[in-house]
Amino acid sequence: ITIYELENFQGKRCELTEELPNITEKEMEKVGSIQVESGPWLGFERQAYAGEQFVLEKGDYPRWDSWSNSHSSDSLMSLRPLQIVSRAVPGWPLGTARLGGQPLIRPFPQDSADHKIHLFENVGYTGRKMEIVDDDVPSLWAHGFQDRVASVKALNGT
Repeated sequence: ITIYELENFQGKRCELTEELPNITEKEMEKVGSIQVESGPWLGFERQAYAGEQFVLEKGDYPRWDSWSNSHSSDSLMSLRPLQIVSRAVPGWPLGTARLGGQPLIRPFPQDSADHKIHLFENVGYTGRKMEIVDDDVPSLWAHGFQDRVASVKALNGT
């Protein structure tokens, strides 16, 4: 991944191959644009992988609003690669997403043809709930769920 301090791939640039908890370690004040050569990567609004997170897949992101579905967050201060397991790991199906060596999802005994996930506004599965069934949802904003997702239940599928 290559990050640029200014929009449209201008200004100071830095190539990364491993996680970066704070972009100021690379003498950059901000991230204005991004080119992902291979991925995916996770970008975080604040240092130390905190705040809103953004999934960055292979491609070009010329401005902050091209990687953020949020109208309130134009900051990206830390990054880390999202590793996809491509070899058998006991208890984990192939293709399981991992972050910092930790799995992002629990394995299911078998995949189901039906996929269902519940998103919750607050931790502990409380607050507003949105159910996603069998469809991609490119923007939560379009469904009135723009503030945040603090907890998730994957009910079916992987």
